[in-house]
Amino acid sequence: MSQTSFATLPLKPELIATLDALGYTQMTPIQALSLPIILAGQDVIGQGKTGSGKTAAFGLGVLSNLDVARFRVQALILCPTRELADQVASDIRTLARGIHNIKVLTLCGGSPMGPQIGSLEHGAHILVGTPGRVLDHLEKSRIDLTELNTFVLDEADRMLEMGFQEALDAIVSHAPAIRQTLLFSATFPPKIQAIADHIMQKPQLIQVESSDDVSQIEQHFFHIEDELARLEAIEQLMYVHQPESAVIFCNTKRAVKEVAQALKEHRFSVVALHGDLEQRDRDQALLQFANKSISILVATDVAARGLDIDQLDAVFNFELSPDPQVHVHRIGRTGRAGNQGQAFSFFSDSERYRLAQIEDELPTPIEIEELPALNSRPQAYQAQMVTLQIDGGKKQKIRPGDILGALTSHSDISAQEVGKINVLAMRAYVAVNQRVAKQALNTLESGKIKGRQFRARLLK
Repeated sequence: MSQTSFATLPLKPELIATLDALGYTQMTPIQALSLPIILAGQDVIGQGKTGSGKTAAFGLGVLSNLDVARFRVQALILCPTRELADQVASDIRTLARGIHNIKVLTLCGGSPMGPQIGSLEHGAHILVGTPGRVLDHLEKSRIDLTELNTFVLDEADRMLEMGFQEALDAIVSHAPAIRQTLLFSATFPPKIQAIADHIMQKPQLIQVESSDDVSQIEQHFFHIEDELARLEAIEQLMYVHQPESAVIFCNTKRAVKEVAQALKEHRFSVVALHGDLEQRDRDQALLQFANKSISILVATDVAARGLDIDQLDAVFNFELSPDPQVHVHRIGRTGRAGNQGQAFSFFSDSERYRLAQIEDELPTPIEIEELPALNSRPQAYQAQMVTLQIDGGKKQKIRPGDILGALTSHSDISAQEVGKINVLAMRAYVAVNQRVAKQALNTLESGKIKGRQFRARLLK
């Protein structure tokens, strides 16, 4: 038996069975190093990026500590954004599916307070949420942490960047002194050590090499004089390469808005991801980008943290990150699973020191390139897919197969022209090829799903 096999760990049989069913037999490096310590009950600081397997590491620890028979809050997991909290909660539920009657509750800002209050009144074993909303419930005595045994901070560096230090301190004051604390972070700035010293007991530090294989990423660096030239360069590279799915990283919210607006004016399929978006608009934007209905996402590092998109063709750094490790994490979002990825980065004279720091993190020297020639400006390309919203979801017992069947069984639409299907509580979303969008919408509006008619509309 391999030393990195999950079967070597003292896990509950139900967890081992679930891992086997999911095809998870071998631990990732961060799991192999941290799980034995976590399962021994010690505090752990783990440094690893999104995609390193850290969620399963602390998730298995949380579930191992759980006494299902005691219907009390026994674990609290804090995340910087709602999207990451939703993903973590989903992953925990997947790992726990072999253990009956475990309740995982998500508490995040941007969601109605009423349903959360009602859910808290019914109790939960595991809470996953953002610091502001969790603290709000704590201060109103809606959450009782007296039986908390596991406290997790996920993406702790980003929570501190987003100004959650005071909220974290207040939440800790409500937690029992005797508990296991697990802190995971992609980077390890001095503030992380300071908070660890304050809330943890003799933590073991686990650091793994970045799982990003930058050798699979074709990097291009361009010297740009000013911001206007950056905007023109972004448009030029988009015309030349026409990636099906790309992320543009900016350092500020203002730059995010300006870049997205400039691309929209040239009829690119683009959306901006920033803190001023309403939560519903943010959720729909991420969904459309993930299902290929939007080709370009412009975001800051904080807004994009936790974003896990398969087959990302390219990453653009409109501005170099002040942190060279963040640059590596940014470009690591392309070229995954052995695929060839591309990363394009702009820098000005004032950013040359950042360029030197990034070069120290890369296996080969940086070569500065000229922008590729664009002999003629073609029409801006659009995403191949569009998204249809259906006003019915899990509450109406709708499943993805029901939607696929409704689209393909009584029309000329093939299964290959239907993309990702997301079914939420009261809504469902399906991506279809642009070519059949009108026909698909008519089919859904005039036909039936599960014997019922539902309203449908095209998301813009």
